[in-house]
Amino acid sequence: MAPSAISAGAEKLQKHLDGSLEGKKMADMAHNMKDVHDPKNRITTDFGVTQHNTDDWLKVANNDKTGPMLLEDHAAREKINSFDHERIPERVVHARGAAAFGNFKLHKSLEKYTTAGVLTDTSRNTPVVLRFSTVLGSRGSADTVRDVRGFAVKFYTDEGNWDIVGNNIPVFFIQDAMKFPDVIHASKPEPHNEIPQAQSAHNNFWDFQNLHTEATHMFMWQQSDRAIPRSYRMMQGFGVNAFKLTNAEGKAFLCKFIFTPRLGVHSFVWDEALKLAGQDPDFHRKDLYEAIDNGLYPKWDFGVQTIPEEEADSFEFDPLDATKIWPEDRFPVEYCGELELNRNVDEYFTQTEQVAFCTGHLVPGIHHSDDPLLQGRSFSYLDTQLSRLGKNWQELPVNRPVCPVMNHNRDGQLRHTITKGTVNYWPNRYGAAPPADPSEGKHVYVDYPAKVEGIKARLRSKKFQDHYSQAQLFYNSLSEPEKMHIAAALSFELDHCDDPLVIEPMCQRLTDIDISLAQQVADLVGGTIPQKANRSNEGKKTKNVSQTEIQPKEPTIESRRVAIIIADGYDAVAYNGILGALKGAKALPYTIGPRRSPIYAAGEDKSSGKGVKPDHNLEGMRSTMFDSIFVPGGVDSIATLRKNGRALHWVREAYAHLKAIGATGEAVDFIRDACQLEGMEFSTSSDVVDSYGVVTASKVQPESFKETLAMAKGAKDFIDAYTYEISQHKNFERELKGFPMMVAY
Repeated sequence: MAPSAISAGAEKLQKHLDGSLEGKKMADMAHNMKDVHDPKNRITTDFGVTQHNTDDWLKVANNDKTGPMLLEDHAAREKINSFDHERIPERVVHARGAAAFGNFKLHKSLEKYTTAGVLTDTSRNTPVVLRFSTVLGSRGSADTVRDVRGFAVKFYTDEGNWDIVGNNIPVFFIQDAMKFPDVIHASKPEPHNEIPQAQSAHNNFWDFQNLHTEATHMFMWQQSDRAIPRSYRMMQGFGVNAFKLTNAEGKAFLCKFIFTPRLGVHSFVWDEALKLAGQDPDFHRKDLYEAIDNGLYPKWDFGVQTIPEEEADSFEFDPLDATKIWPEDRFPVEYCGELELNRNVDEYFTQTEQVAFCTGHLVPGIHHSDDPLLQGRSFSYLDTQLSRLGKNWQELPVNRPVCPVMNHNRDGQLRHTITKGTVNYWPNRYGAAPPADPSEGKHVYVDYPAKVEGIKARLRSKKFQDHYSQAQLFYNSLSEPEKMHIAAALSFELDHCDDPLVIEPMCQRLTDIDISLAQQVADLVGGTIPQKANRSNEGKKTKNVSQTEIQPKEPTIESRRVAIIIADGYDAVAYNGILGALKGAKALPYTIGPRRSPIYAAGEDKSSGKGVKPDHNLEGMRSTMFDSIFVPGGVDSIATLRKNGRALHWVREAYAHLKAIGATGEAVDFIRDACQLEGMEFSTSSDVVDSYGVVTASKVQPESFKETLAMAKGAKDFIDAYTYEISQHKNFERELKGFPMMVAY
């Protein structure tokens, strides 16, 4: 029945049904949000009855003695039952996560590729939720483990929800979704002992990598610095799979989606990540919340790579192969929008644990391609949400679309929507809630009429058989420090394998990529050292694979955590100057002292009761939790720090982790004693010396501690030089100089 045939009575019914749907805009999605701090609140039962005592079960009382508890106490039973059933099944993968809300703004229309309103209407401000996650670990695992990171975005568009269920790595281990259970089983803890947690450093993982040559490219990314990001805010996000866009003329384009952080792409060094897993296992989620709470909203530039569908077969690789990148020097990213996160979740369970994504959530103008991994993922994600959250999972506030929802689906556990009317099927006698006609506009989803012909067979494209060229392309494109890190990572992982049937074949497998890499790793893990490569490496490279190429347009220290270490008798001029400069540049400075009670500057009267109260003491924190440390001078302060082994450990550890270090006055000698590297230089006068990221000035005039920053390499001003080094994230020259990363502290 056509929409024009709907009777006036049915139109009235339709309007009533549409009006009953809550959630026209993002704010309405939280219609049932409650603030526990509202002073008018009183404890009630789940059915709304106000309670005067929720501490004591109803019992039989006799004078001062109590007898049996009474089963008639429904409020007590409800409280216990609710607690007993609080947990839902955790995600099989991506169980540990953190989420935040924000907005997506399109700056440039992509109407030449698609009719999707979210990608063509530059006047829109589309609300989003973004969930970050690790893949292998359980909910109770650590944030900083070596792992792929999930980067899943839900766009609440006017046409319905659009989900990009992505990762921080652009490729995947397998080409066909049928292998997904195998790769996850092999990667998870081994079945006989449930060990190890949240790690790929075990026999089964590397057995799978060896026997599945299609995983070669992906395990190189997974062993790179990309797998130990400094922050969720400093990761790229990739849609991984190839999607299809269609424009108003009906022309189709294959497409990949990319998010690039404004802060650049940065990572930990491995020793730093290992220590943080024990010292602060929630480091990444706390880092995200801290930045947003301080108004330092994370931002990503959103872009697309496109290939006209008719050209898809003209390349040496298959664009539908999820184990391949589309090299940016051949397929440039067309940046067109900005994603900003500006609101933390109010409650973890309802907004992070219950948020659910599905690769089948597409809006008009965006379609599935024939990517065999994507099509299988769409089945898997929907099936998983049904298992975890039930049939009505899309009615939960965090998952509910902001546009009107109307269909004839009914009932099931935890149904939220109340739909008035006498029919729940189509067609019906009222013509109520009919399918839309394509002529009604581009908000109507119409499947792309792709021509399909062939035979049914379990096979893959011939171009899917190349499993090595892009692994070599990736390795060749890295900087020398990044190559060193991959060799160290592979050596760590294989050292944790105790089965020769895993170690020996993997040492040989690495010759498929680079013979020198294979020889380094084999030597370190005790394998047979290969003497010749399985295939030649032509040395081809591409751009924006190395993290060193993906940096902010202008150096910035925004949201960087800087520790300022002081003791009684510190130089107040240097301390206050750095503190003001860091705040002015939107960094997050923290004062660290031997104790948390007030610390007094040189010449300051301790009886005044003023002083500076440190944010943390040296034992309560570690250098791993900061991006840089600064130590101001002061005779008594430095004398105290010299006697404190933990203070010395802070400096040496930060130095080993390649972080920027600043020191002035008497602190220069203290830093010199802690940081030993051939060729290091330190200031002996008012001149500022920047040596391997250690910035020193023995004599600093008060006027040099200005609050304005003009970061430029070689700046004479101490603050300019020091903040520039912080902005560079790490000083890899120390590694290239031969500083031993696995130093004993």
